[in-house]
Amino acid sequence: MPIELKMPALSPTMEEGTLAKWLVKEGDAVKSGDLLAEIETDKATMEFEAIDEGVVSQILVPEGTDNVKVGTVIAVIAGEGEDAGSAKAAPAPAPAPAAKEEAPKPAQAEPVEAPAPTPTPAPTPAASGERVKASPLAKRLAAEQGIDLSALKGSGPGGRIVKADLEGAPAGAAAAPSAAAPAAATPAASAPAAAAAEGIPDFGIPHEDAKLSGMRKTIARRLSQSMQEAPHIYLTVDIRLDALLKLRGELNASLESRGVKLSVNDMLIKALAVALERVPACNVSFGGDVMRTYTRADISVAVSIPGGLITPIIVDAGGKSMSKISTEMSELAAKAKEGKLQPNEYQGGTASISNMGMMGIKQFTAVINPPQGMIMAIGAGEKRPYVVDDALAIATVMSATGSFDHRAIDGADGALLMKTFKELVESPLGLVA
Repeated sequence: MPIELKMPALSPTMEEGTLAKWLVKEGDAVKSGDLLAEIETDKATMEFEAIDEGVVSQILVPEGTDNVKVGTVIAVIAGEGEDAGSAKAAPAPAPAPAAKEEAPKPAQAEPVEAPAPTPTPAPTPAASGERVKASPLAKRLAAEQGIDLSALKGSGPGGRIVKADLEGAPAGAAAAPSAAAPAAATPAASAPAAAAAEGIPDFGIPHEDAKLSGMRKTIARRLSQSMQEAPHIYLTVDIRLDALLKLRGELNASLESRGVKLSVNDMLIKALAVALERVPACNVSFGGDVMRTYTRADISVAVSIPGGLITPIIVDAGGKSMSKISTEMSELAAKAKEGKLQPNEYQGGTASISNMGMMGIKQFTAVINPPQGMIMAIGAGEKRPYVVDDALAIATVMSATGSFDHRAIDGADGALLMKTFKELVESPLGLVA
């Protein structure tokens, strides 16, 4: 009998996704392990593999389709010895009666929608960025080059914008057309905005609304959940970096022949992991009636990517050398920016670290990534007056702030973790022992 291929749940939190590209066509023979399609989730683009053998008899969801719910039948495979022509999706005719029954309802609503075809709103799709479809690579390149994707015509499946469409497009190319006809563009953008921007009053201020990506929706939901459910407690320490910077220079000189260059963040990832192993009361998750204590420190590292934030994981960071952490972090960050992380590479983790020092941020507090129990926020290292050996001197100092889930971690345990982290960074030979 025909085998239905359904939209897979490629992560525990996935509810829908974009069928970016079909890698097979109707009539193709497939076997277990063959790649069938590329699917975009809220975090990455992943490949969907076949688990059965047969012939693709029908593709029900065209490539480029957004918001395909998990469990939706996207294709049909004819089983072994079955005629591909007859192996069509049986449920396909079923929706027809429902569509006929509902047909009168839209007919009644036609007077309301009648203005839509008029010449005035006709240009709005080009000016509005609500339905822009683009590959993750195209989005990243457009963000880096300052190109407005809504001004481009996609050559990919379903009008999807791909890398090739960006070639020759000048930075800010869409800004000029928008500015040229502000009177026409502003009202057009305001109409859909009123429906989409829930809870935002329209004060008549010129604006532009963009439809939220799946990633941004997930970030908003999870961070709201974290702040509402986990009572945060914040603990800050100032840490002298001179010894760590000196050690980093010496290690990089010895690692140069291997093509490895340690960053300060690589060393701080190691320091946090070792600190969590020494203070296991902070390497925990709160589970209602259960407290889960981890015997390994897997560190989630915040990485900014176009459209949001993702946290690839350095597994068992306490048990790895800093050179290994550096290599893995470079590979994971590159995959994250290309949208190619696999679920096991960003789901999980026992604690997180977020470093905004490279942007000159002196100090900040970070929101805990549930179900983790803590996150470390790293500020910029800067020259400050500092007491060294009972004398005022100039030292390179950074501020680090730990956010702790107070349901799971007491203040004294959080303070002990911060103290241990500070000692490890200020006496960094313990990180290479």
